[in-house]
Amino acid sequence: MAEFPNLGKHCEYNHCNMLDFLPMKCDACTKIMCSKHIMYDSHECTSAFRKNVQVPVCPLCNKPVPTKKGESPDTTVGAHIDRDCQSDPRKRIYSNRCSLKSCKQKELVPVLCNTCKRNFW
Repeated sequence: MAEFPNLGKHCEYNHCNMLDFLPMKCDACTKIMCSKHIMYDSHECTSAFRKNVQVPVCPLCNKPVPTKKGESPDTTVGAHIDRDCQSDPRKRIYSNRCSLKSCKQKELVPVLCNTCKRNFW
């Protein structure tokens, strides 16, 4: 079988450099990638935040943080935490205490009774 060195292109991912006969161009960074490295995460794309549009959620107050297209979600969440975050740092994680008087159990997630709407474990 003959080789065709001029057919196809090499993957531009640093650790790959495979000759691919059906190369693809990353729509974020415009580098040529093989089928194995075309996903943003697989080639550690530095421009992925421009195309990969997701709404980040604040880890402290669980509210969505609006992020403009082309802006890094990490910087917007960081700015939200510094300025606008309404979380209470003194709030306890295990605050859902059992409503039974003799029980001292506390849970992360409330277990509510369908009839009386009280928290039980």
